[in-house]
Amino acid sequence: MAEQHGAPEQAAAGKSHGGLGGGYKVTVYELENFQGKRCELSTECPNLTDSLLEKVGSIQVESGPRPGGDPPSLPRWLAFECRSFRGEQFVLEKGDYPRWDAWSNSRHSDSLLSLRPL
Repeated sequence: MAEQHGAPEQAAAGKSHGGLGGGYKVTVYELENFQGKRCELSTECPNLTDSLLEKVGSIQVESGPRPGGDPPSLPRWLAFECRSFRGEQFVLEKGDYPRWDAWSNSRHSDSLLSLRPL
């Protein structure tokens, strides 16, 4: 499910659903540095630009799947440069990604169009 919000401050006030068995939550912003329109996702999204956002400028990963292990790893999401989970992939762990080069070392790819829990 996705929610659209106009004020980026609303994302900072939200609490994470993390932890074992917790929910999934990532907030995607249209502009860099967590500005502009935002979209909160709790499930995969094959096309972030389908009436949600024009582009992705920054991301906050708040919670996600926690694979087993000793110790368990951080919540992670898998982001793709193209729609329908295609193209270059980026693993996003819990944290803030203020601009595209924070999640990509690629010089040719500055877009992110689909996203799903990993």
